[in-house]
Amino acid sequence: MTETALAVDIGMTNIDLILETSSGQLRKMLSNQHQSALEQFQQALDAVRADLSPGMKIGVTGGRYRDLPEVVEGFDVIKVDEMQALGLGGLALSGLEEALIVSAGTGVAMVAARPSGVAHVTGSAVGGGTLLGLSKLILGTDDVAEIDRLAMAGDAAAVDIMLSEAVGGKVGRLPANANAVNLGKLDRDNGFTKENLAAGLVRLVAQVIAVIAINASASAGLEDIVLVGHLMDLQSIRREIDLVGEFYERTFLVPDQPGFGTVMGVLAVLKQEAH
Repeated sequence: MTETALAVDIGMTNIDLILETSSGQLRKMLSNQHQSALEQFQQALDAVRADLSPGMKIGVTGGRYRDLPEVVEGFDVIKVDEMQALGLGGLALSGLEEALIVSAGTGVAMVAARPSGVAHVTGSAVGGGTLLGLSKLILGTDDVAEIDRLAMAGDAAAVDIMLSEAVGGKVGRLPANANAVNLGKLDRDNGFTKENLAAGLVRLVAQVIAVIAINASASAGLEDIVLVGHLMDLQSIRREIDLVGEFYERTFLVPDQPGFGTVMGVLAVLKQEAH
């Protein structure tokens, strides 16, 4: 596609956009200022204002995109179903023909994406927003980079009850060094380090997402699981999800720049409509 196109995904925490021209792609992540749907959309337009041209295609999904008018500042607004965008974007980033695509963002959605179409399977209310909220209460910070740094330096076993402690050994395919209860030791005393607490919080969120994704992929009859969303930018989250994969002998694919998964799907729809 040689004509200029702008794809926008209005997330609950971030606004992602891709501007595509004949010279390539420009990807940007903006912090959502939690204004009206129109103001959030205009925030994206302002970020690439110098590159906007009359008649260009602009597609949008996420947040309250349905509340947007059909025309904004003279531009036709193409509204893209968020689940369709997630599925198409996940396949585009991963290069797969079919997979369970997991959007690990503020909340978590999971879709079955196939050549025949995209269908919502399930999701989780435990996601990046949960991690930020609990971290602010327990660690005193909701800074993503700091949480990630603390978690990478910590040991979740210090705050979790492990299988070795709960039942004295392994259970099924789970080894003795797997955890039995997330944050189960927090009622015993208050002498935990921030690093260990962060590691425990990250493990809680990552395990919920990974286990639900494994079950969802089996339910949908899909072998491959692709994780997108800005939560996957965190090294600590990826580490814990990979550990779940080891326990259950499953592989999770995290493509490059996973946070741009859904907005890539918006761009895919714009390209389809251009033909």
